[in-house]
Amino acid sequence: MSSSRFGQAIQQGEFLLTAEITPPKGADPRAMLALAQQLKGRVHAINLTDSNRAMARMSPLAASVLLHQAGIEPIFQLACRDRNRLALQGDLLGGAALGLRNVLALTGDPIQVGDCADARAVFDLESVRLLQLIQRLNNGLDCNGKPLPDGGTHWLAGAAVEPQSGSFSGLERRFNRKLENGAEFFQTQMVTDFEQLERFMDKLGRPGGKPILAGIFLLKSAKNAQFINRNLPGVKIPEAIIQRLANADHPLEEGIRIAAEQVKQARQICQGVHLMAVKAEHLIPRILDEAGIPPLN
Repeated sequence: MSSSRFGQAIQQGEFLLTAEITPPKGADPRAMLALAQQLKGRVHAINLTDSNRAMARMSPLAASVLLHQAGIEPIFQLACRDRNRLALQGDLLGGAALGLRNVLALTGDPIQVGDCADARAVFDLESVRLLQLIQRLNNGLDCNGKPLPDGGTHWLAGAAVEPQSGSFSGLERRFNRKLENGAEFFQTQMVTDFEQLERFMDKLGRPGGKPILAGIFLLKSAKNAQFINRNLPGVKIPEAIIQRLANADHPLEEGIRIAAEQVKQARQICQGVHLMAVKAEHLIPRILDEAGIPPLN
C-alpha cells in the first residue's frame, strides 16, 4: 500500500475527497498551482488530467511533480492513447523516482474528439493492461517480466468506472478485471442517477471491497447542462436539474447547491467523491462547505 496521504486515508476508512485540475495549455504553471493551493486541506488529493478530451496540455507527469514539490498530493492520470508500453513504463518509473505515489490508469479519449486531429493514436495497452503493468512494476518486474535492478515501485493504482453504463454485464466484466489487476480505488464518471449508483454499489462496489468515489460535476447553467447531455456519451442530466438551473436568478449559485446536495447523497452511498468544476475549481471549497464537509485535519 502507498505511504501517500491519500493511501493512508483509504486505510483509515475516511470519506475520500479528490478534485480535478487540468494542466495548463502552456508552460507557465502558476495559475494551476494557485488553484491547487486553494484546494489544499480540503481534498485528500488532486487529479492532474492527461490531455483530457484529447486536448493538448502540459504533461500530467510534470504537473503532478510540481504539485508534489508544493506539498500538495497529486493523482497522476496516465492514459494509453499517446504512449506505447515503453513510454508508459518510463513515465511510471520516472514519476516514482520523483516521489509520486498515486496513479489513475486510463485508456484515454479518442483523438478525434480533440484539437490535434492529425495526431496518431497509440493504444498499445488499455486501462486493464496498464494496471497489469503497474502491478508488475510494483512487484519489481519490467514490462517483459524481467527484474528491475533496484526493486519494485510503490504506486497506489486507481481506475475509472461508469456505474451508469448501459450494459451491466460489460460494466461487471471491466470492473472485476480492474480489481483483479490491482486497482485500489475507483473514480466514477459524472453521476447523474443516484439510484443507479446505489444499485452498482450493492451489486459490485461494496462486494469489490475497494473505495468508490462518485464523480460530482459543478453545473454552471442550464445551457452548460444541455451541452453536456448532447456531447458526453452516457450522461443524462435530469430535466428537473436543468429546470432548476434555468429558473434560478443566479444559475452558478444554484449549481453549487446542486453539487453540494449530490455530495450529501453520495456520502450515504459510497466511500468518497471526486469533484469536477471545469474552469471554476476555486468554488470546490464552497461546495464542500455547503455539503457540511469540514477541512481535513
